[in-house]
Amino acid sequence: MNRNRIFKLITLIILVTAGIFVFSQRQESPDTHFVSYIVDAKKQDIKFYWKTEKQENFKSIQNLKDWLNKKHKKLLFAMNGGMYKQDNSPQGLFIENQKQMAPLDTTSAKGNFYLKPNGVFYITVDNLPTICTTTNFINKGKVKYATQSGPMLVIDGQIHSAFKEGSTNLNIRNGVGILPDNKIIFAMSKEEINFYDFANYFKKMGCKNALYLDGLVSRTYLPEQNWTQTDGDFGVIIGVTTDKN
Repeated sequence: MNRNRIFKLITLIILVTAGIFVFSQRQESPDTHFVSYIVDAKKQDIKFYWKTEKQENFKSIQNLKDWLNKKHKKLLFAMNGGMYKQDNSPQGLFIENQKQMAPLDTTSAKGNFYLKPNGVFYITVDNLPTICTTTNFINKGKVKYATQSGPMLVIDGQIHSAFKEGSTNLNIRNGVGILPDNKIIFAMSKEEINFYDFANYFKKMGCKNALYLDGLVSRTYLPEQNWTQTDGDFGVIIGVTTDKN
């Protein structure tokens, strides 16, 4: 083998090795400031929960988990799914199994929910997840689940214009975004964070649109990552389940 061919072979080995290293670094270096979970709505059983068949509010992730156990369902993931009123009813739109349980709120007021534009996270009967601004939401009877919240975090690939980099408005926060492959990413900060940095997380993940769900009260149940918060006093809870063996 001549020198030229040896040089080309060595160069190829270096390039392949470098490529493998970069790829592995991207795959194995998650942001440790967040607990996150990616859901494929086409393949996984994701539902929005509010009340039992007896019209009792679930309120906590533990109550939901216990209820599912009786139905031979294993809870893989859960997170509070939007803001709620004092009686634990959803603040704004809530649709469950194509039935509207609470109406869309298009009014103006103070608070995070009303920091326009706010938005809606919904899943169609074809299991297509979507996040849109409240003003762009249209239901033609094809929405299986929906929850309204606010503010939007990312809108058409841009961070909400009201968010300021370096803001000292810090809190625990949770939200949801749609990835480029139409999978859903849920994320909750493990420590207090401002809106800009939280929105930027979803933007860096490639989300064209992302929605804030809530703040201080936020909880996530994700045993596969040793994160098992089961308390809470919520309205809507979003859960992913599988059948028990």
